[in-house]
Amino acid sequence: MSEQQVLHSILHDRTIQTVFQPIIDIAKKQILGYEALSRGPVGSLLEKPDVLFTKASEFGKLSELELLCRDNAIKQFVRLSLPGRLFINVSPVTLLDPNHPQGKTLDLLEKYGLAANRVVIEVTEQDKVDDGFLLLKTIAHYRELGLSIAIDDLGAGYSGLKQWSELCPDYVKLDRYFVDHCDQSIVKREFLKTIIELAKATGTAVIAEGIERREELKLIESLGIQHAQGFLIERPSTHPSQLLEENRLTKLNLEGKKASIASSLVIGNLAVEQPAIVASTRCKEAHKVFEQDKRLASLAVLNEYGQPLGLLHRDQLTEVFAGPYGHALFAKKSVVELMDKVPLIVDENDKLDVVSHQITEHEFDIRRHIIVTSDEKYYGLAPLRDILKHITEEKIRHAQHANPLTMLPGNVAINEAIEQRLRMQSEFSLAYIDLNHFKQFNDLYGYASGDSVIKLLADVIVQECALSNGFVGHIGGDDFMVVFDGDDATDICHRIITQFESQSKAFFTPEHVKSGGYWATNREGQKQFVPLLTLSIGLVRPDLEFCSNSHQVAALATDAKKEAKRYRNSYLFMCNRRKPTAPVVRLITSQESIV
Repeated sequence: MSEQQVLHSILHDRTIQTVFQPIIDIAKKQILGYEALSRGPVGSLLEKPDVLFTKASEFGKLSELELLCRDNAIKQFVRLSLPGRLFINVSPVTLLDPNHPQGKTLDLLEKYGLAANRVVIEVTEQDKVDDGFLLLKTIAHYRELGLSIAIDDLGAGYSGLKQWSELCPDYVKLDRYFVDHCDQSIVKREFLKTIIELAKATGTAVIAEGIERREELKLIESLGIQHAQGFLIERPSTHPSQLLEENRLTKLNLEGKKASIASSLVIGNLAVEQPAIVASTRCKEAHKVFEQDKRLASLAVLNEYGQPLGLLHRDQLTEVFAGPYGHALFAKKSVVELMDKVPLIVDENDKLDVVSHQITEHEFDIRRHIIVTSDEKYYGLAPLRDILKHITEEKIRHAQHANPLTMLPGNVAINEAIEQRLRMQSEFSLAYIDLNHFKQFNDLYGYASGDSVIKLLADVIVQECALSNGFVGHIGGDDFMVVFDGDDATDICHRIITQFESQSKAFFTPEHVKSGGYWATNREGQKQFVPLLTLSIGLVRPDLEFCSNSHQVAALATDAKKEAKRYRNSYLFMCNRRKPTAPVVRLITSQESIV
């Protein structure tokens, strides 16, 4: 059989095979979803996907093939009861094909009973699109249906960043070129850091594809990339894993899902347990539920697995029933007809500031609720008004204790951060950062330059710590403390020293920079040579068994900083002592009396 005949047979007999590859959430140590990948019949000329889709394009059958693949992917995903989201590849060329049938995706979702908010459309970045406006219109249509959007193979095609800015995707999937041996390439590492910064600014989640080595996974985790996919995690298969077991977490060097340090700042704490209804519930039955409890403003609508599909609002249902024919038209219909099909759904461990960003980005009605899930299952509802109120109160509280020069959290917040980790017995490191020769600089160049240098140091610390878990605080003056939750404290401290020494030279005259310092008079009236500004950093990793409060931990860091100050140049002193100093007790002899 020729390739064209094999393709015709595949389309006619619907013999496409679908395999699924898990995409994991690194931070939560669980499966985010699965990418559906299509193959031709085993042993055929078109078994390999690249050959299959190339030939379909050549023979003018790409749209027909993609629809078949989409149908089979949704059907198999539902049949296997796979958790999380389904990622489906769609070519822009197909989307813009005038012969491509409209509304087919929604028909398939309704046919197989899959919620639209669980589907992610992957638009590949490798195909050149001439009609950008039509593509935007098509993507907007998918969004209106409740589907999420991802850009696939970012960095491999024609205009990735332009497409990113125009499509505003929910996910970007990095081309595997930038992941392959990224731990051994400075250029690739810097590219990844740039992408992360863009993702933060646009509220986009990043997925690193093609991970085949533990070193690659470790690097992307340390950089703050949230999601990963690749052979190291699991190869594509017809029956993929539905959860990350402990032995696989160990193999990947992942420690399992941890409780959030800043538990007061996660959305789960504001969730309220409220009753929910299933999708088969009729509108008149839902109306009775609302009438029985006047406090209910919304009801979550769930599928058979306890996963949210939408949100039914009391006022909307009441308004429909109040119409002359509303009761007759909708009483026996499913609540799916009237529910909000695109509610905001968040995980219980999502940070409040992230949720707040989603609320403001999508302009949700402040009177509404959002759905909170736990491991993809319905957990409760959180009122938008309460969320925004709590965030405002938190910001006011932190602002009261913030340093007025840098606006970084002050002593109260620093102590709270340390105490939280001690209570939760969560391992951490503490760095005490201090400027050297600051008084002489301040005397020579003036207090305004001194303030600018302190703000520069604050900016450098925050920037270098941005991709690491932890907390940055400003004690006062030229003293800072950083709490590190990861294992990257040493590397970050070295980068802080390097960046500060480089950037702080801008505050000196060229002559002083060339000389490496300047002459100044000390307190005794003697002339002495003062080097350029340097940093002393004391780094400790307290023993949680013996350190019971923040004062003991701070004392360890202070002692380490004093050791670092003994060196003339910038120095990072890593203290091996992990236990607090034993208090000195003087024993009273028999000759002494107790007063």
